[in-house]
Amino acid sequence: MHWFHEIRRDQWRVLFAAQLGYVLDAMDVLLYSFALSAVKAEFQIGSAAAGAIAAVPMVTSALGGLVFGYLADRYGRARALAWSILCFSVLTALTASSRSIAQLILWRSLAGIGLGGEWAAGSVLVAETWPAEHRSKGIGLMQSGWALGYMAASLMAALVLPRWGWRPLFLLGILPAFFTWWIRRNIPESPEWRKERGSVTPLLRPPLLRRLTLLTTLCCCLLFGYWGLFTWIPTYLASPLAHGGAGLGIVKSSAWLFPMQVGAFFGYILFGLFAGRVGRRAAFLTFVLTTAALIPVYGLCGKSAGILLAMGPAIGFFGHGYFSSLGVIAAEMFPPESRATAQGFSYNAGRALSAIAPATVGALADRYGIGAALGFTSAFFVCGGLVMVVMTSNSPRSI
Repeated sequence: MHWFHEIRRDQWRVLFAAQLGYVLDAMDVLLYSFALSAVKAEFQIGSAAAGAIAAVPMVTSALGGLVFGYLADRYGRARALAWSILCFSVLTALTASSRSIAQLILWRSLAGIGLGGEWAAGSVLVAETWPAEHRSKGIGLMQSGWALGYMAASLMAALVLPRWGWRPLFLLGILPAFFTWWIRRNIPESPEWRKERGSVTPLLRPPLLRRLTLLTTLCCCLLFGYWGLFTWIPTYLASPLAHGGAGLGIVKSSAWLFPMQVGAFFGYILFGLFAGRVGRRAAFLTFVLTTAALIPVYGLCGKSAGILLAMGPAIGFFGHGYFSSLGVIAAEMFPPESRATAQGFSYNAGRALSAIAPATVGALADRYGIGAALGFTSAFFVCGGLVMVVMTSNSPRSI
């Protein structure tokens, strides 16, 4: 662990900002997943409709990734990071004011624009600030913020939902807005950004166009599988056995999710170390194919709470860890002047195209039960592995 001492204090501060930004991103996104059952009951909609509403911010995040990616390339990574967090936190809080499905869709769609920009700005900031030999570790630590945000959301749901309902839960989404003041005062801009300002034109020509297409296809596969699975796991655990769920209820299911997110936290961090030993491609394939194998088993074990509890850390570990490769690969595929735009577009275009995943799994859940529907997502993790085989494991350039 001697490498800890090779990272300067300002580089740790940049990592903290990006990681905390990702914590808040995850927390805001997952509040809806935990509130899914309550939203369905209040507005009297089915699982497919509820899943479609969950998909709305994924669609608009593609626009957010493009807009904030361009802003990050043009006006600075730290500025874009602060702006994106301010955007999604305010709009998430406004979701609490929804009195109709139309209003709910409006606020969720606008919040998605801010959510789409956070990852691009934060991951590029870390990649351009940390030393090249430790970049994978830095991105892995940043990605681990998603697991922390998931745990924060599950804790908030367990404390707030049973007592006050889903509206106060979304109202708490305003909290990340106060973090933006600290970012603007304490986080310097990337030295790479200072050298070259934004331009999207190179992305429209070879060879960057081919790289952008491959990276977007990879993100489509991974994010379809991810959102189809993890949007519905809280509902799967809480739903009655008669509906294909595990019958744990809201409070108990939140407790079951904690071990899963502990596994996710270590998956994000340890992926980089594992990839350093066996190579990025081998590490990536190990993680996604193991995830594909575990999901059907997990979905069909709803009657055994003990098995679900035991499998949770493994699902979290393998089902999240591979994301630590995306920031490093993407950062090294594109030049500084278009890097954030490329990352923002590819990741969030994948998120947008995967928007049908929650609705698809929801429709299958209405017919076959939630547990069986989760198994459908395995195919997309396998497809992600195939796309990675096509992509080179060696970075085309070093930032």
